[in-house]
Amino acid sequence: MTFSPEEDPFDLFSKWYKAVLNSSCKQPTAMTLATCSKDCIPSARMVLLKGYGEEGFVFFTNINSRKGKELIENPKAALVFHWTEFSRQVRIEGEVKFLNSKKAEEYFSSRTRDSQISAWCSKQSSVLKNWQDFEQAIALKEKEFYNTRVSSPDFWVGFRVIPKVIEFWQEREHRRHTRFRYTLIGKGTWKVEQLYP
Repeated sequence: MTFSPEEDPFDLFSKWYKAVLNSSCKQPTAMTLATCSKDCIPSARMVLLKGYGEEGFVFFTNINSRKGKELIENPKAALVFHWTEFSRQVRIEGEVKFLNSKKAEEYFSSRTRDSQISAWCSKQSSVLKNWQDFEQAIALKEKEFYNTRVSSPDFWVGFRVIPKVIEFWQEREHRRHTRFRYTLIGKGTWKVEQLYP
């Protein structure tokens, strides 16, 4: 299987992403997020894509988490989608910007109530000495929000990765994989290059 590049990388991403969403792929929105501290120490973890378009790729998190702190210190990131069912990979590199608080609140309100409560109670990336402390915090927060809407915490934020580079990879037999790299050279203008596998 091979593919031909589109003029706009978002058109190609949309085709691939829609195919994944309409498949039996278990985690179609999962992507690796790689960040780097101000001391140049890298870290990576899985997050979920919550929106995309020509303005970038969106995810949400706790600002006090390791990834949140690193994105404040060094607002650059890389993303990787790896859809094994399709033998495809998409790599993205770019700058990161905050979404406005309204969008973060809108997404937070779309989560299940239990997930909202857990988000309030998790001191994400901090050391948890006793699991019961977490469970007690959840019980207290459930009482606090009993019979009322769970508001979005101040530390709940959205980020947008604004791509400078997007690379598409399609596996083929005998390591003769197809790779195309898009590099942003001007507003809405991309240079497309085929790479050796």
